[in-house]
Amino acid sequence: MSIAFLDPHASYLEIKDEIDAAYHQVMDSGTYILGEAVENFENDYAEYCNARHCIGIASGLDALLLSLRALDIGEGDEVIVPSHTFFATWLAVSQAGATPIAVEPDIATYNIDPARIEAAISPRTRAIIPVHLYGHPADLGSIVEIAKRHGLYVIEDAAQAHGAQYKGQRIGAHGDAVCWSFYPGKNLGAYGDGGAITTDNAKIAEKLSVLRNYGSHAKYQNEILGYNSRLDPLQAAMLQVKLRHINRWNEHRKTVAQLYSEILAETSLKLPNVPNWADPAWHLYVIRHPQRDALQDFLAQKGVGTLIHYPIPPHRQKAYALTDLAQKSFPIAEQCSREVLSLPMGPHLSVKDTHTVANHIIAFLDQNPK
Repeated sequence: MSIAFLDPHASYLEIKDEIDAAYHQVMDSGTYILGEAVENFENDYAEYCNARHCIGIASGLDALLLSLRALDIGEGDEVIVPSHTFFATWLAVSQAGATPIAVEPDIATYNIDPARIEAAISPRTRAIIPVHLYGHPADLGSIVEIAKRHGLYVIEDAAQAHGAQYKGQRIGAHGDAVCWSFYPGKNLGAYGDGGAITTDNAKIAEKLSVLRNYGSHAKYQNEILGYNSRLDPLQAAMLQVKLRHINRWNEHRKTVAQLYSEILAETSLKLPNVPNWADPAWHLYVIRHPQRDALQDFLAQKGVGTLIHYPIPPHRQKAYALTDLAQKSFPIAEQCSREVLSLPMGPHLSVKDTHTVANHIIAFLDQNPK
């Protein structure tokens, strides 16, 4: 019997009637761009995130890019990003015309290390993009304090952090803009691409609503050079349904994470470290081990699906090969790329399968002592 890394189809089957009804409601409405379905989801998601505004966008990457544009960040500017993150974090900065300046993570949490940020700030620095990697909140208090001291914006990459909490408050409005992805594999996943930006700043929200729609408030009246990046109403309607279930699904993810941590506590693995101020969304359960590749192969032979987040650091990607970024060394990010492994995780992973995965890992470690 195989154990999938994630089974997004199971979420659909669980709430199929609700999802199908939402789909038909939009189709019957005759409104297929923006409209009531998008507005309803934006209102509900803003409330969920304790934010004043939510702007639906076509993807998580566009959410980052449009946030940078809304803050007038572009050519000649620098933006601080984590050295260990998904490529999209860096890509949005480059697409905006700015330069990503990488800062290493805290190896214990994999999130950007606030203690290293100030050394990376220059007169050209305009913003910091902390990533709530794997669904674990970054240390926002420290990051926001640094940003305020230096007059910088904070743009949160919350693509993996739906429902996560920092010091008892949901991620969603700590920074100037908070960027979300609704890619199908996310804790709050659509059935295609989708994204959003939450913010407490009315001026930023207003500019984003124009940027996403060709730079236009009214049809054929283009005020600025914008984009075609609008959340699809079908996706919005189905996301609104799934939003009603996310807390329960996240609680199950937490149960799975606790089981992994209990069973694997006495092993040589580096397990997730959760600061006392963090309540993760457990988008991923990531372990670290120097024999990562052999462990992944072993689990594959046992029918257990795993993934590596992320096997190639952004500065080693071919897309940056001809830039100065490729010449720099980020040893912590490179160590992570060699050693991290994401175990099966999701709202429908059974307790039995969680035990099975953990026991296979223990068997591998018994056969391959350090």
